[in-house]
Amino acid sequence: MTTDTAARATTDIRDLAEADLDRALDLCYSVFHLKPGDRTRNFHRDLLRDGLRVGAYDGGQLAGLAGAHRRTLSVPGGQLPCAAVDFISVLPTHRRRGVLASMMDALWRRCAADGRPVACLWASESAIYGRFGFGAATEVYGIEIDASRPLALRLAPDSRPLRLIDPAEAPALLAPRYDATLPQRAGRFTRDESWWRAGALDLNGASTNAGQDGFGAARVVVLGAPGEEPGGYAVYRTRAPGEASPGVVSVGELEAESAPAAAALWAYLTSIDLTSAVRVQGRPADDPLLYLAADRDQVRVTGQEPSLWLRLVDVRAALTTRSWAAPVDLVLDLRDTALPANAGRFRLTAGPGGATREPTWEPTWEPTGEAPDISLDVRELGSCYLGGTPLRHFVHAGLATEHTPGAVRRLDAALETEWLPFTGENY
Repeated sequence: MTTDTAARATTDIRDLAEADLDRALDLCYSVFHLKPGDRTRNFHRDLLRDGLRVGAYDGGQLAGLAGAHRRTLSVPGGQLPCAAVDFISVLPTHRRRGVLASMMDALWRRCAADGRPVACLWASESAIYGRFGFGAATEVYGIEIDASRPLALRLAPDSRPLRLIDPAEAPALLAPRYDATLPQRAGRFTRDESWWRAGALDLNGASTNAGQDGFGAARVVVLGAPGEEPGGYAVYRTRAPGEASPGVVSVGELEAESAPAAAALWAYLTSIDLTSAVRVQGRPADDPLLYLAADRDQVRVTGQEPSLWLRLVDVRAALTTRSWAAPVDLVLDLRDTALPANAGRFRLTAGPGGATREPTWEPTWEPTGEAPDISLDVRELGSCYLGGTPLRHFVHAGLATEHTPGAVRRLDAALETEWLPFTGENY
């Protein structure tokens, strides 16, 4: 049987040349059993061309691919350059030979060279990525609303007018409202106009294959009169009723400046003619809708799952960039088998104002020989980093150890955020 060491010795890991982009896409589509159209292929080619990309070559054959988009991620109190990992593919003939591990090692080096202290991904198979230090950092709820009757609400919706706008004009109008959410919720990506058009709104139909699933193209409704900044918006698609299926409104994104603004948008979405269900694949676990609804039988949670997985590539940079909700001064014994520079005992000192670099609370992460207060793996630290998962959950599960009573509670209090992190955008 071929060992990982031997396989790595015969596999050449190097930057994927631009001339190999189509070979790489063919490999990815083969592994994921996809048959995309030309528009989707062109969209993927552009994404791969503009990002970090690593290929595994066995002789003249491309046997593996790992890519990452250059994105910026909102974190508590700020933003960080992020490597959004994508296109992970290994030929079935080369599985369990260390190819993926070799590509990930190369990707970490490229993240360091590119100044990206965190990496993230959407896990197609969650069992794979924990061993590379990724932890589930955000969580989403799937929601379905019974729209066969008006949505019952506990407060009056915002009275400003609702209007449909041309999706082609949406980026300039919606961007300020979306950008306002970045300081409020960690786990969100910044967007330029190109990403608004190709990703969030899918104006060329490449990322959702609009029409092939029975749903139409994206529609955009905004709250507020022409000429004023919207108090909220929703991006959605509709499907007409069929013989055995109801008419459905599929909501891709909804942002609102307040609870009444959100109520107005949800009330609109549940009132669209010839539809009897509103479905949302991903909403934050603390979505106000779950409390606004006067009848919870009408608003049903249909699923709960991890969304964005996070990897702290440079722990020092990540911890000293985010803000902190409470003072903390603890020694952490951190395990990181993939990136040994992160591993060891470190004293973390931080507190409110850390992200603004106030002298009193400038966060630090320094090596120490002192006894640890907490022992944990970088995977668990990644899960806690955005404020979505308390570390005590991992202690209760036996995956982290508290050596000093009360230490975990103090760290949880420092990591806490007002709103849970949320990632609704699958790149």
